[in-house]
Amino acid sequence: MTLVSLSAIREAAGRIASIARRTPVLDVSDLAGRPLWLKCEPQQPGGAFKIRGATNMLKRLSADALKRGVITFSSGNHGQAVALAAQRLGAPAVIVMPTSAPAIKIAGVKRWGAEVVLEGTTSVDRRKRAEAIAAERGLTMVPPFDHEWIIEGQGTCALEILEQVPTAAIVAVPVGGGGLVSGVAAAIKQARPDIKVVGVEPWGAAKMSASLKAGEPVTLDRTSSIADGLMPVRPGDHTFAHVKEFVDQMVTVNDVQIARAALWLFHEAKQVVEPSGAATVAATLWPSAGSLLADRSAVVVAILSGGNVAPETLAALSNDSGNTT
Repeated sequence: MTLVSLSAIREAAGRIASIARRTPVLDVSDLAGRPLWLKCEPQQPGGAFKIRGATNMLKRLSADALKRGVITFSSGNHGQAVALAAQRLGAPAVIVMPTSAPAIKIAGVKRWGAEVVLEGTTSVDRRKRAEAIAAERGLTMVPPFDHEWIIEGQGTCALEILEQVPTAAIVAVPVGGGGLVSGVAAAIKQARPDIKVVGVEPWGAAKMSASLKAGEPVTLDRTSSIADGLMPVRPGDHTFAHVKEFVDQMVTVNDVQIARAALWLFHEAKQVVEPSGAATVAATLWPSAGSLLADRSAVVVAILSGGNVAPETLAALSNDSGNTT
């Protein structure tokens, strides 16, 4: 399988510049008690990093394909990104979302004029329905993570990090299907191989960790976590190949740690971040034994992947955030 090149990621950066933003980094070392920078992807249009990959893929499509329209299957943030990019480029869009999708994410998709179809609770359910609709209507599929054009777009986040925090020793990346960590790791390891890349998964949805252990992509029987954006039951074939080649370590965090990190970001760093986006901070503030993040002298950049969280959801996290043990 062909891995995404650094030059392709650099080309993607130029391609997405008219829609995606160059997001800021925030030094919270004094608050964290260790060198820590936050890459603030909630500041993207649509509230998450997903606009990078979605824009890159849509801009690579032919004019005829855009006119016919696009479709994707998503728990929320990728759906919003595809809807937003399609609206900006004048293309119809259909987003297949889980029946359990947060209302704020469904509203976000509809805001950009896309059609919403609700189907099942797993990525497999959503994909099958999306594939059927795509075949019926002649729409182009825009996968949430498992496509080289998506990976190229997500990798542009790392190009910014390399310029913004040149002293970075570790970049921590949340892992759902693996599109973000694939692109980030591909960019970093081909530009600065001395920097370590650590992927972070919820304990209840550690599909990439299980796949690396098995030596091939595996499908979990089920996933469970408050980090709704990190719950695919299987990594992609493309993303697994990139993680296997470029990522230094995978670690897991539990829901108590994720909730506590989201609240820490809100109260201490003044950042509104959804649970999925807070996983990297959880892994950095409370690293597990053997984690590369346990080196408290290392300069860490933690990617905050999204900020689409309802106020009542954020408030409810206090009920789950007790001790981190």
